[in-house]
Amino acid sequence: MRGFVLRFLITMLGLYVASSLLPGVSLASTGTFMIAALLLGFVNAIVRPVLFLLTLPLTVLTLGLFLFVLNGIMFALVAALLPGFEVAGFGSAILGALLVSLTSMVASWFIGDDGRYEVIIVERRR
Repeated sequence: MRGFVLRFLITMLGLYVASSLLPGVSLASTGTFMIAALLLGFVNAIVRPVLFLLTLPLTVLTLGLFLFVLNGIMFALVAALLPGFEVAGFGSAILGALLVSLTSMVASWFIGDDGRYEVIIVERRR
Protein backbone atom coordinates (compact mmCIF):
# COMPACT_ATOMS: atom_id res chain seq x y z
CA MET A 1 0.00 0.00 0.00
CA ARG A 2 2.86 2.32 0.87
CA GLY A 3 4.43 1.74 -2.54
CA PHE A 4 1.16 2.58 -4.27
CA VAL A 5 0.88 5.89 -2.45
CA LEU A 6 4.47 6.79 -3.31
CA ARG A 7 3.99 5.91 -6.99
CA PHE A 8 0.78 7.95 -7.00
CA LEU A 9 2.61 10.95 -5.54
CA ILE A 10 5.43 10.51 -8.06
CA THR A 11 2.93 10.51 -10.93
CA MET A 12 1.36 13.66 -9.49
CA LEU A 13 4.82 15.23 -9.37
CA GLY A 14 5.38 14.27 -13.01
CA LEU A 15 2.05 15.82 -14.02
CA TYR A 16 2.98 18.97 -12.13
CA VAL A 17 6.35 19.17 -13.91
CA ALA A 18 4.68 18.63 -17.28
CA SER A 19 2.03 21.28 -16.65
CA SER A 20 4.65 23.74 -15.37
CA LEU A 21 7.13 23.32 -18.22
CA LEU A 22 4.85 22.76 -21.20
CA PRO A 23 2.50 25.54 -22.29
CA GLY A 24 0.25 22.98 -24.02
CA VAL A 25 -0.51 20.98 -20.84
CA SER A 26 -2.73 22.40 -18.11
CA LEU A 27 -4.53 21.00 -15.11
CA ALA A 28 -7.31 22.99 -13.46
CA SER A 29 -6.96 22.10 -9.77
CA THR A 30 -5.34 19.86 -7.19
CA GLY A 31 -8.27 17.48 -7.43
CA THR A 32 -7.70 17.24 -11.16
CA PHE A 33 -4.03 16.41 -10.48
CA MET A 34 -5.09 13.57 -8.20
CA ILE A 35 -7.72 12.15 -10.54
CA ALA A 36 -5.38 12.50 -13.53
CA ALA A 37 -2.64 10.59 -11.69
CA LEU A 38 -5.06 7.78 -10.79
CA LEU A 39 -6.49 7.67 -14.29
CA LEU A 40 -3.03 7.71 -15.87
CA GLY A 41 -1.99 4.78 -13.69
CA PHE A 42 -5.15 2.88 -14.61
CA VAL A 43 -4.79 3.56 -18.34
CA ASN A 44 -1.11 2.56 -18.27
CA ALA A 45 -1.95 -0.64 -16.41
CA ILE A 46 -4.97 -1.75 -18.45
CA VAL A 47 -5.11 -0.08 -21.87
CA ARG A 48 -1.41 0.37 -22.68
CA PRO A 49 -0.45 -3.34 -22.61
CA VAL A 50 -3.30 -4.16 -25.02
CA LEU A 51 -2.29 -1.40 -27.41
CA PHE A 52 1.35 -2.42 -27.05
CA LEU A 53 0.56 -5.94 -28.21
CA LEU A 54 -1.57 -4.68 -31.09
CA THR A 55 1.15 -2.32 -32.30
CA LEU A 56 4.12 -4.60 -31.62
CA PRO A 57 5.02 -5.03 -35.31
CA LEU A 58 5.07 -1.25 -35.76
CA THR A 59 7.14 -0.86 -32.61
CA VAL A 60 9.68 -3.39 -33.87
CA LEU A 61 9.73 -1.77 -37.31
CA THR A 62 10.49 1.65 -35.79
CA LEU A 63 13.08 0.16 -33.39
CA GLY A 64 10.98 1.09 -30.36
CA LEU A 65 10.39 4.73 -31.25
CA PHE A 66 6.67 4.09 -31.64
CA LEU A 67 6.53 3.68 -27.85
CA PHE A 68 6.83 7.47 -27.58
CA VAL A 69 3.71 7.76 -29.72
CA LEU A 70 1.95 5.10 -27.64
CA ASN A 71 2.77 6.97 -24.41
CA GLY A 72 1.50 10.18 -25.97
CA ILE A 73 -1.74 8.43 -26.92
CA MET A 74 -2.21 7.29 -23.30
CA PHE A 75 -1.53 10.83 -22.05
CA ALA A 76 -3.98 12.32 -24.56
CA LEU A 77 -6.58 9.66 -23.68
CA VAL A 78 -6.48 10.68 -20.02
CA ALA A 79 -6.82 14.33 -21.05
CA ALA A 80 -9.80 13.47 -23.24
CA LEU A 81 -11.52 11.57 -20.43
CA LEU A 82 -10.93 14.12 -17.67
CA PRO A 83 -12.48 17.59 -17.71
CA GLY A 84 -10.00 20.16 -16.42
CA PHE A 85 -7.01 18.37 -17.94
CA GLU A 86 -6.17 20.03 -21.25
CA VAL A 87 -3.55 19.02 -23.80
CA ALA A 88 -3.13 21.41 -26.75
CA GLY A 89 -2.00 18.87 -29.32
CA PHE A 90 -0.37 15.55 -29.96
CA GLY A 91 3.14 17.01 -29.67
CA SER A 92 2.28 18.33 -26.23
CA ALA A 93 0.89 14.90 -25.31
CA ILE A 94 4.12 13.16 -26.34
CA LEU A 95 6.29 15.69 -24.49
CA GLY A 96 4.01 15.56 -21.44
CA ALA A 97 4.18 11.77 -21.34
CA LEU A 98 7.97 11.98 -21.72
CA LEU A 99 8.27 14.41 -18.80
CA VAL A 100 6.01 12.29 -16.59
CA SER A 101 8.07 9.21 -17.47
CA LEU A 102 11.40 10.94 -16.80
CA THR A 103 10.16 12.33 -13.48
CA SER A 104 8.90 8.90 -12.47
CA MET A 105 12.17 7.27 -13.49
CA VAL A 106 14.31 9.71 -11.49
CA ALA A 107 12.06 9.49 -8.43
CA SER A 108 11.98 5.69 -8.66
CA TRP A 109 15.75 5.57 -8.30
CA PHE A 110 15.25 6.53 -4.66
CA ILE A 111 12.36 4.17 -3.89
CA GLY A 112 12.85 0.45 -3.47
CA ASP A 113 10.59 -2.34 -4.70
CA ASP A 114 8.78 -2.51 -1.38
CA GLY A 115 8.07 1.25 -1.27
CA ARG A 116 10.87 2.21 1.11
CA TYR A 117 13.17 5.14 0.52
CA GLU A 118 16.66 4.15 -0.49
CA VAL A 119 19.71 6.25 0.16
CA ILE A 120 22.91 5.35 -1.61
CA ILE A 121 26.05 6.40 0.20
CA VAL A 122 29.29 6.40 -1.71
CA GLU A 123 32.43 6.32 0.39
CA ARG A 124 35.93 6.89 -0.86
CA ARG A 125 38.57 4.41 0.08
CA ARG A 126 41.66 5.75 1.76
